[in-house]
Amino acid sequence: MSIVSVHNISKSYGKVRALKALSFEVNKGEIYGIIGPDGAGKTTLFRILATLMPADKGTASLDGLDVVKDYKQIRNRIGYMPGKFSLYQDLTVEENLAFFATIFNTTIQENYHLIEDIYKQIEPFKNRRAGKLSGGMKQKLALSCALIHRPTLLFLDEPTTGVDPVSRKEFWDMLIKLKQQGITILVSTPYMDEATLCDRIALIMDGKFMQVDTPQHIITGYPETLWSVQTSRMHQLLKDLQEFPSVTSAFSFGETIHITVKEPVGREGIKTYLLVKGHSEIEIKTIQPTVEDCFMLLSNNGNEETGDE
Repeated sequence: MSIVSVHNISKSYGKVRALKALSFEVNKGEIYGIIGPDGAGKTTLFRILATLMPADKGTASLDGLDVVKDYKQIRNRIGYMPGKFSLYQDLTVEENLAFFATIFNTTIQENYHLIEDIYKQIEPFKNRRAGKLSGGMKQKLALSCALIHRPTLLFLDEPTTGVDPVSRKEFWDMLIKLKQQGITILVSTPYMDEATLCDRIALIMDGKFMQVDTPQHIITGYPETLWSVQTSRMHQLLKDLQEFPSVTSAFSFGETIHITVKEPVGREGIKTYLLVKGHSEIEIKTIQPTVEDCFMLLSNNGNEETGDE
């Protein structure tokens, strides 16, 4: 059963089209990820769904309530954690949490069981001002404040951006526990590796969804053979591969370059070309794609179809 239903939502800022007729549904009890780079439209979408901004066109409902007509009821049912830390930095950890509980006519004690696992990690710093917390601690406090009124639906806009890897893992462990308590979670992130932690994901680029499915289905649907390439001249490798007519796509991926090629070019064809270009210590192997590889292929195909550069 759907708890979020969006139909043809569009939003523009002047001549910039931030969202382009988006339609999708989110099922109750799932973690639904909106995956894409900065400027793709994630924050605009979340602000519309959280009743903070009207769409230019289209409709959206949360748990059967219209985001425009029923915004007051919706605000009592959702939790919203914006990408930028927005709590009161001069208030202490405990004062921030008590303030948000009071807004929703509840208390820290009444819903403490819901935030206990999260709050225990920051409770030793409950008398510290929020502005003096580390990035990871700020995120945990913001999540606690978003949960203190026990929402049925939680919006998290890039919650782990700028947070260290350990805190990122801890944060996602918390989200999985919240899901087990029946809370539906919409989370946006530019980190492709976090996509596999969601039940379903929507890959977003330039205000539109390129694909919506489970992470595993998206990965298994990758239509090309993917190669990983390394040589002694990594600084030159990407440029040389992009200039090879038989290469259809080439992207940096950590310490390697991921490429797809036109058939029947294979390992020996790639190696021969690179040897001519002066490369040595050439290592070429077929690999399994990741969500990021799927995103890059879809965005590249989309640019070719629309003529975008």
